[in-house]
Amino acid sequence: GAVKKGAAGSTLKTNRDKASYAIGLQIGQALKRQGLDIDPKLLAAGISDTLAGKKPALGDQQLQAALTAFQKEMQTQQAAKAKAAEKKNKKAGTVFLAGNAKKKGVKTTKSGLQYQVLKAGKGARPKATDTVEVHYRGMLIDGKVFDESFKGKVPAKADETVKFAANRVIRGWTEALQLMPVGSVYRLVIPSELGYGARGAGQEIGPHSVLIFEVHLLAIETSKKKPSKKKN
Repeated sequence: GAVKKGAAGSTLKTNRDKASYAIGLQIGQALKRQGLDIDPKLLAAGISDTLAGKKPALGDQQLQAALTAFQKEMQTQQAAKAKAAEKKNKKAGTVFLAGNAKKKGVKTTKSGLQYQVLKAGKGARPKATDTVEVHYRGMLIDGKVFDESFKGKVPAKADETVKFAANRVIRGWTEALQLMPVGSVYRLVIPSELGYGARGAGQEIGPHSVLIFEVHLLAIETSKKKPSKKKN
């Protein structure tokens, strides 16, 4: 639907008006990020009373008790939301993995990693200790892209590729990379236990999320070992 226009629009004439509104927006955004269920009118009344030097409507002990009780309520609500999200992600992930496993060309390894060869390369396969150079796109099972090294269908400039040790990433990647000859493009579907598990990652990858990656393996930088000295 259309975004509603702010209520204060017609009254924002001076810089003081605009700055006052901007500070209010910042407070509101911070509260929204924290998921706090606040009454905006009473919030404004508290700010107004403080700036006007009025005596607060509640005593210090009452204020502290109210804040402590409210914090506990919010923690309980957030824990319940997190548990519901975990359950939902687990169920959706299980259904998605079962469906994807039946698709043509999809192979499932012993660990549960699913992969599909989109383009077969002819180069060497990396070892876990090798540093690899890749392009990739990471998605959730609803198709939402949470990370990528290229935009659209075309990889970014050559200097924007990503390099890392194959054993310094999530387990699903470490396993998959060792299956891929250089020059390959694979579509990976990674169960949560081979990804970020119960903890998730950042704002977008929730707990127990199945992850989808399109990975282009461009090159291997082989680990250089010092020659071992022969014993006499």
